[in-house]
Amino acid sequence: MPDIYRALGDPTRRKILLMLKSGDKTQKEIVAAFNISQPAVKKHLKVLLDEQIIKEQIHGKYRIYHLDLHMLQTAYQEMLHDIGDLLDHKLHSLKDYMEKGED
Repeated sequence: MPDIYRALGDPTRRKILLMLKSGDKTQKEIVAAFNISQPAVKKHLKVLLDEQIIKEQIHGKYRIYHLDLHMLQTAYQEMLHDIGDLLDHKLHSLKDYMEKGED
């Protein structure tokens, strides 16, 4: 299961995902969009690859990246579930507090 929090936890990775939303991009196109080194961008791409949020295809000397929509949707659903559990817990705590009243 991908770790969506790790994947989205950095603004550079979020920007890469937004770029890929509009279509496949080469590594060169992705690197050109940032004011950081190619190795730094490559590290961000590796995190997204490790978390299976994007896929990489090699065509000759070019690396082409695209979103893995199925894994992204799965990770999104898991994140929604986690947030729902967190909110349920907080709402139960608030309900208990309100029912006890102030002494």
